[in-house]
Amino acid sequence: MVWWRRRRREEWEPFDVFGREFDFIDEIFERMVRDIEELFRRFERGEGEIKPIVRGFSIRIGPDGKPEIKEFGTKPEIRETGVEERKPLIDVIETDEEVQVIAEMPGVSKDDIELNATERELEIKAESENRRYYERVELPCEVIPDSAKARYNNGVLEVVFKKKYPEKKGKKIKVE
Repeated sequence: MVWWRRRRREEWEPFDVFGREFDFIDEIFERMVRDIEELFRRFERGEGEIKPIVRGFSIRIGPDGKPEIKEFGTKPEIRETGVEERKPLIDVIETDEEVQVIAEMPGVSKDDIELNATERELEIKAESENRRYYERVELPCEVIPDSAKARYNNGVLEVVFKKKYPEKKGKKIKVE
C-alpha cells in the first residue's frame, strides 16, 4: 500500500487546497486504470485480442456556470457480434436561432449513420463492419425535428436544427 493512502482522511494534507470537491476525477481515473488492467488480464488468459481503446472525458462549463463532465469512447463490454460499441465525442453549440450537434465518428460511412430526433433529444446510431457508435444527446432547448440538416465529412457528423422558439431580439424604445 502506498504511504499516502494509509493516512486517515481527516488529516490535513499540504497539497489538498481544493478539499474533496474533485474526488470524482480520481474515481474516473481509477475506473480507467481498472478497465486497462482487466483488458491485459483477459489477453494473458487468451480470451481475446487487444483492440484499440478510445476513452476519455470532456469538460465544459454549463449554462448554470457549473462544469459538465461527459465520458466518451469504447465501452468496456463487447456485444455478441464482437464489434465494440463506442460513444462518440459530442459537442452541442447553441446560437440565437439554431442548435448544432457535432459528433466525431471516424471509421463509418454516411450510409451507416441513422439519426432520430425529437424536440428535446437526438439519437445517433452508426454501425459498420468494425465500428459501432451510439449516443443519445439531450438538446439544450426545444427544436423543430423536421428542420434538421445533417452532413458527414472526414469522420465528423454535423446536425443543425432550427429552434422551436428562437430568442426574440428586443426593440429599442426611445424614452421621451
